[in-house]
Amino acid sequence: MDLNQIIILALIGLVGGAASGLLGIGGGLVMIPAMILFMGFSQHQAQGTTLGVLVFPVAILSVINYDRNGYIDFKFVLVLALTFVIGNYFGSLLAVNLDAKLLRRIFGVFLLLISFKLVLGK
Repeated sequence: MDLNQIIILALIGLVGGAASGLLGIGGGLVMIPAMILFMGFSQHQAQGTTLGVLVFPVAILSVINYDRNGYIDFKFVLVLALTFVIGNYFGSLLAVNLDAKLLRRIFGVFLLLISFKLVLGK
């Protein structure tokens, strides 16, 4: 890894973290496309790297801020976290067996559908 790559990754991490803290997004909507566009990662590499970031308690300071303001119900967090682990496992089994081009298209269509729903929905 050279200095240029470290700088690009640091910028991706900063923007992804800021988007996560501000909007609750970061990995899927910021870091994956940025790693593909600016680092030349494959869809699989970008998704795997983003998931690798989640292994660390990357959002702990944001969680503290949201909790201090009364925006977190930890009972819901527990249910979501436990089921997220299960869904994540089976989703990753499927993803690593898909062609990279197909996976990228699925990812892009998903982003478009969510975008249209958010912009045009109530």
